[in-house]
Amino acid sequence: MVPDYAKARQGKRARYDEATIHAILDAGLVGHVGFVAEERPMVMPMAYARLGDTLYLHGASKTRLMGLDRLKICVTVTQLTGIVVARSTFHHSVNYRCAVVHGQARKVTGEEHARALDAITDHLLPGRSGEVRAMSVQELKATGVIAVDIEAASAKMRTGPPVEDPVDLPSTLWGGVLPVVTALGTGIQDAHTPDGALPPDSLRKAQAKFIA
Repeated sequence: MVPDYAKARQGKRARYDEATIHAILDAGLVGHVGFVAEERPMVMPMAYARLGDTLYLHGASKTRLMGLDRLKICVTVTQLTGIVVARSTFHHSVNYRCAVVHGQARKVTGEEHARALDAITDHLLPGRSGEVRAMSVQELKATGVIAVDIEAASAKMRTGPPVEDPVDLPSTLWGGVLPVVTALGTGIQDAHTPDGALPPDSLRKAQAKFIA
């Protein structure tokens, strides 16, 4: 199925092009997954990865998520980039980028299963799957993967300063944007890491993703 990147109703801050949506998904670290289980709405924060027009989610094989095969789900990824400070409470806001993806859950098996798990690891730490041992048969069995083939997607974005009422502009109050910065700090090695061991390339690549 070809994803519908222009399905949602047009909005002032909405974007529907594939490049924008993919960029938001690729930059995010956590996706919030919405679904209905046992007649109750659920939203779960999860690590994920995108390969083409498919998102992959993983969890223990016996979790609720792994029971969603062939059911409709929604995945939302949001990046907060600033607090918008206005001269009235009404015009305070936030700057952000958000992608919303809709699709049908599909249980992943076979070679795609191992490839998806590597992709999720590499999304967090680029290249990490090539630095460590492969998962054992028992570990693969204990870890389920759900694929979401993107059927429809949209994005919303806000940038820039506050939108003020002209009557408030003569005020002496401060107005503008307080940036929200996402960064990865210096790695803290555990007790089993040899003294003098350098951080792997995957950590440096992950840190580089957040350098402006």
